[in-house]
Amino acid sequence: MTHASQSAGVPASSLTSCRAPEAGPREEEVRRGLASYERGTGEMPVTVGPYGQSQPSCFDRIKMGFMMGFAVGMAAGALFGTFSCLRIGMRGRELMGGVGKTMMQSGGTFGTFMAIGMGIRC
Repeated sequence: MTHASQSAGVPASSLTSCRAPEAGPREEEVRRGLASYERGTGEMPVTVGPYGQSQPSCFDRIKMGFMMGFAVGMAAGALFGTFSCLRIGMRGRELMGGVGKTMMQSGGTFGTFMAIGMGIRC
């Protein structure tokens, strides 16, 4: 019994009775994989989903980069286009056309740059 457990009023028997819960089949599988990694095989175990997940192709990555950039560019175009069109005095249908044009231009521009960036990473 240590001095800390005596001063806290906790019996030493309750401190030593703690143990980890029983591991299920999945945890045991992970432990075996990590043990093989620690033995020096040099390979970390790879978990595969139930349907055999695969990495997206380079074209899919470029397409996703364009879509993300287009969405961000559209949001920025909506903000900046609204303020700039209101500043020059546009109202009604003219305002909507001007904001839409700005949104499409900024979305296309930013989407193109994001697609190029994702293409470089492939």
